[in-house]
Amino acid sequence: MAGIATVLERARAGIPRIAADELPDRLAAGAWLIDLRPWEVRRVTGHIPGAVVIDRLVLEWRLDPSGSHRMRPGPGLHDEVYLLCNEGFASSLAARDLRTLGFTRAGDVIDGFAGWCRAGLPTLPEPTRQVR
Repeated sequence: MAGIATVLERARAGIPRIAADELPDRLAAGAWLIDLRPWEVRRVTGHIPGAVVIDRLVLEWRLDPSGSHRMRPGPGLHDEVYLLCNEGFASSLAARDLRTLGFTRAGDVIDGFAGWCRAGLPTLPEPTRQVR
């Protein structure tokens, strides 16, 4: 039986991981950033400009290209998609799961929102894009 450290290591071996300070250029070039953090956390810490907020529990349903609950517009299977959580753990597992759905360029943000803040990047009091 593999522990969570092994599961996380295996997940990260199959996904691109980027530093928070790389995100603004990627977003400007058309990449998607999906913020998985719960509302209770985002309410206190703030929101990332341009990020799409999707609860982790419904992520696959909102992005599945063939699903009836898919968000529109949403990323295509070959779009660059980065996932972000508080510290970069849950987002690695979520990126792995999106790759299983066929998102060939799904990855995550190293150190998550904590890395975003350490990089001195801006936050907003309200989300700019939210999907439920």
